Amino acid sequence: MNTPTRRDFLLNVATLGAGLMLANKNQKAHASATENTIPAGDNGVMSLADKPIDNLRVAVLGIGARGSTHLGMLLTFEGVEVVALCDNHRPSLDKALEQVTKAGRPLPAEYGKTDDDWKRMLERSDIHAVFVATPWQLHAPMGVATMLSGKHVFIEVPIALTVEECWQLVNTAEQTKRHCMMLENTCYGREELVCLNLCRLGLLGELLHGEAAYLHDLRSQMKQVDHGIGSWRTLHYAARNGNLYPTHGIGPIAQYMGINRSDRFDYLSSMSSPARGRALYAKEHFPADHKWNKIGVWKGGDMNTSIIKTLRGKTILLQWNETTPRPYSRLNHIQGTRGIFASFPTRVSIEGETHSGEEWTEGSKLNEFLAKYDHPLWKKLSVTAQATAGGHGGMDYIMMWRIITCLRQGEPLDQNVYDSTSWSVLAPLTEWSVANRSQSIDVPDFTRGRWNKNEVT
Repeated sequence: MNTPTRRDFLLNVATLGAGLMLANKNQKAHASATENTIPAGDNGVMSLADKPIDNLRVAVLGIGARGSTHLGMLLTFEGVEVVALCDNHRPSLDKALEQVTKAGRPLPAEYGKTDDDWKRMLERSDIHAVFVATPWQLHAPMGVATMLSGKHVFIEVPIALTVEECWQLVNTAEQTKRHCMMLENTCYGREELVCLNLCRLGLLGELLHGEAAYLHDLRSQMKQVDHGIGSWRTLHYAARNGNLYPTHGIGPIAQYMGINRSDRFDYLSSMSSPARGRALYAKEHFPADHKWNKIGVWKGGDMNTSIIKTLRGKTILLQWNETTPRPYSRLNHIQGTRGIFASFPTRVSIEGETHSGEEWTEGSKLNEFLAKYDHPLWKKLSVTAQATAGGHGGMDYIMMWRIITCLRQGEPLDQNVYDSTSWSVLAPLTEWSVANRSQSIDVPDFTRGRWNKNEVT
């Protein structure tokens, strides 16, 4: 979605990193200042459950690569009506309208004639929930505005770019009592759901250590010069140095460990490798006078490695790399006192369950193990989920099914604004740490102490 904010970003790439750095210099003081005492019995929006919505009316804001996927999922559910679509890139809007027509659904209202037309869409009183899939810098402002308009909001990853934006989302969610959830689809993959089931059953014993990552060669996105993800995301790699995309890896690990429900992130330390991949790719694939080659110094290190310590003493290795040639991986390792589950490739070793604990269970025996411990959600929805196009192996469908089901039945969501901000805030915190010789920095407690009163779900 093209906006003045995006164009300013393209023209002032160098200012973004500086702004993010300044926003987090006083992070430790800011975190303690906002962790105020809460009234007895006040659970904020941790277990928020709105009244059931039988006929759920939704809008999609931003209909590019991810937005069109969300739209396609929404069109498959009964009891859901897409009443509005917004994108100021006319070809994207036309393609989305064609999706609706092919699905045999009534055409929704169109918004996008101006850069601020999304605000006019939020004035509608017939929308229950808005799905936001716009460039990163628009996520938090659109999320805040959506909740203030009385609507639930579901936002693509990351949910915010700065510590301040995270607090704005938390404060607004608590003020309005509206759902604010990040669309972290990896929490709904088969292996992640199996692992979550193992953790909840206690088969891995006491959890001690996790390893999470997003390792994905995305340099080809740079060929999206004028429109598309690469046209704006490339500039983040040029201006920022840290883990810019932590949520795909950390989300599942945080759920295994009960982060914000029995434990919380305490502090982290981060460091980055040299930045080489994007500059080399630009030199090899674009003319010398192309704007990617005029960037000069690319600030974002190709590999970022961070270590997180939780308040209960657990450790987490968190890595990120989108700029060098390598196979895809999210790591997704969790170590307990009785064994370990690891993905990419998937394998498991549990003392007394698979064998002695000194060798991996793989191949046909692994398939038997996964079938035995598949999460109930996967058993219920896997056939439909895997048959749904564009669903990342089924995880997108299961995530959307859970959201729709919870809203229609008036039940709490699987994740909330505290989870979304705790996972997203790691990006600016790693930037601060990298810029300060890998010094540790506190992670804000967005629950304001409620984490110690919540049950693991």
